[in-house]
Amino acid sequence: MNGATTMRHGFRLVGIDHAPFEALFELTDEELRARHAVRRVATASTGFPCRVSLEDAREGEELLLLPYEHHPAASPYRASGPIYVRRGVRRRTLPPGEVPPYVTRRLISVRAYDARHMLVAATVCDGTEVADEIVARFADSDVAYVHLHNAKQGCFSCLVDRT
Repeated sequence: MNGATTMRHGFRLVGIDHAPFEALFELTDEELRARHAVRRVATASTGFPCRVSLEDAREGEELLLLPYEHHPAASPYRASGPIYVRRGVRRRTLPPGEVPPYVTRRLISVRAYDARHMLVAATVCDGTEVADEIVARFADSDVAYVHLHNAKQGCFSCLVDRT
């Protein structure tokens, strides 16, 4: 694998819905703080991963850093955490099998869940190995979906669906 884009079939990465965040960009910094959110400007072209577009923000782009319930499941694995969202982006669903640099350049936690939202398997791997891990997780018929997390910070990265 070359670490940029890996093509495999059987899965696709899905960004989160942009709609709930659009109006937040119009809030003042004080109003954002009341929602436990902060406005940021990317100081580099890596290190500010947008969970909507599945791309790192480019230097100078505006983002919000805010809490997000990424696993609102009725299970013990219900979870939330901080995410970055860029201004003006739309939800991105990648073509089947595509793993973008947003993932391949990071250490990733791969977490597989069943239909009852219970954790079935989890591992940490280099981002260039994520496609193989996803394929291995989906080889188990009990796995309904997979979540990717940035392993170092623990932040939710994206949902992975079967195709």
